[in-house]
Amino acid sequence: MRRILAIGDIHGCSVALQTLVTSVPIQDNDLVITLGDYVDRGPDARAVLDWLVARKATGQLVPLRGNHEVMMLEAREGEDMEHGWLGVGGRATLASYTNGTEGQLSDIPARHWQFMEQTRRYSETQTHFFVHANALPEWSLEEQPDDVLFWEKFHDTPPHQSGKIMVCGHTPQTSFRPRNFGHAVCIDTWVYHNGWLTCLNPETGEYWQANQHGQVRNDWLS
Repeated sequence: MRRILAIGDIHGCSVALQTLVTSVPIQDNDLVITLGDYVDRGPDARAVLDWLVARKATGQLVPLRGNHEVMMLEAREGEDMEHGWLGVGGRATLASYTNGTEGQLSDIPARHWQFMEQTRRYSETQTHFFVHANALPEWSLEEQPDDVLFWEKFHDTPPHQSGKIMVCGHTPQTSFRPRNFGHAVCIDTWVYHNGWLTCLNPETGEYWQANQHGQVRNDWLS
């Protein structure tokens, strides 16, 4: 049976990603929705993007755009934008393309730029919708402003007018567990800060987690 699975902010943590993919395990026919922030801060953004590109080629990945992809794409617009991105984790991303030495934007292959350019603002099913950061409850998904979708912190967000459950990332949960309000759940569990990477089955509430040490655990939303 095909599952829809959501994966929170990866932030260049390829060991956690590969461990998670194996431990769930994610099957070939599962539709994976990734919530953005694939790059920056963690040590191996290149390997993370390679996995995402390969998964997208199968048609079984819906990649959303996070604020770190926004900044990385804008870094091509000039030195000021690039400097701003480098200061929030971009140096780690570039280093992943150059075996740990100082890299440049030109080191990033075209397939990775193309992947990021094709990331989506949101996704939805009959019962849930998926965004990187947050959504205004009284606005339709199509009308949501970028600063909310990519940057707004997750607090006690009211239920959305659609009646669907929101699944988001962006706001690190210091408990290293998803934060669930019933009508909204955040699955950014701070993997790059000695936390865990989370994969959630939104239909059942079951979730799996893996970290950069190759450890895994499994639980249910509460």
